[in-house]
Amino acid sequence: MNSRSDTAEDDFVDNYTPGLLAQASQLISGEFHAIVQANGFTISDWRVLATLSGGKSISIGELAQISVTKQPTVTRLLDRMEAQGYVKRIPHETDRRITLVRITPRGQKLTSNLIAQALLHEAEVLAPLGKKKADELRATLKLLIQLHRSAN
Repeated sequence: MNSRSDTAEDDFVDNYTPGLLAQASQLISGEFHAIVQANGFTISDWRVLATLSGGKSISIGELAQISVTKQPTVTRLLDRMEAQGYVKRIPHETDRRITLVRITPRGQKLTSNLIAQALLHEAEVLAPLGKKKADELRATLKLLIQLHRSAN
């Protein structure tokens, strides 16, 4: 009986970068999503609040892109989160078509514990790689995102 690495057809999926990225993302994110849900958040809530946690105002379109959430879903989440006092919508200074969003102090307080847990989880995930490889991985992923975000 052949093992996965013994057959030529398996070489494609075993070495296909987008597939490997998707698998790694699913496995690692899945571990942390259990923590998110145990803290009473939905995954979409967490992604939106985590994206806004830096305190910078960003457009709804950019928020959807970074949080990997469809824009209509983000809009619905923002309606609820704004009513709860977690985020605030702000008109753009020069372009009336753009609405910016930022996290409120209440939203920041709500997410601060989860962010600490996320950083701990990340450290545990990356520890076996060592600092140099972890830094190289982050830099490579950021470059790939930058190259492909500008292409879209």
